[in-house]
Amino acid sequence: MSEVEERQIEYMYNIIKRIFDILIASIALILLSPILIPSIIILLFTGEKEVFYFQKRVGFKNKLFNIWKFATMLKNSPNIGTGEITLRNDPRVTGFGKILRMTKVNELPQIINVFKGDMSIVGPRPLMEVSVKLYPEEIRNKIYNVKPGMTGIGSLIFRDEEKIISDAANPKAMYATIYPYKGALEMWYQRHASLYTDFMIVFLTAWSIISPQNQLVHKVFKDLPPRNF
Repeated sequence: MSEVEERQIEYMYNIIKRIFDILIASIALILLSPILIPSIIILLFTGEKEVFYFQKRVGFKNKLFNIWKFATMLKNSPNIGTGEITLRNDPRVTGFGKILRMTKVNELPQIINVFKGDMSIVGPRPLMEVSVKLYPEEIRNKIYNVKPGMTGIGSLIFRDEEKIISDAANPKAMYATIYPYKGALEMWYQRHASLYTDFMIVFLTAWSIISPQNQLVHKVFKDLPPRNF
């Protein structure tokens, strides 16, 4: 296959993926409105009186953008305690915020980022600059050659990330330890990017909400990099 043909295929994939993103985001917004609307109302009367939390994250081609989340933590929390690392039973998390984080509902406002084009449904998670620096340099320069996503292969494999970090003797050291493997997973995704891969990641994400302990991802994607810690 010539370089021109590869570029044409990539171009068509990106167009179809954008249509896929808008379609899934629209369906999600409609189906999840019974969860989103009550969450907004409750946040207006609890916690820090803030509904949404905006934070600079690294996005496509390493450009910064504001990510949308439901507010689940105390104001100025990145400058308190463990900083960018959130542990289980973190005292900075509000009462209702614990429920939102446990159910991952706090991530749902990122549907707005998808509509805006900052994010895709599937891709590497957008991180703070300080966290991106934990990736090996060769991965750091490539990981956001695709748009960051609401979910992705790294999110699936590390759905227990808070537990892994919280159970470690040194949470910050463990946080740094997992990044080379996270990077390897995202490089795997870029090599296998396709509508099939994206669809299966969306399906597996939904299934993981229903059955958190399932290991279906390793049965669907049998050639994933082995976990090395």
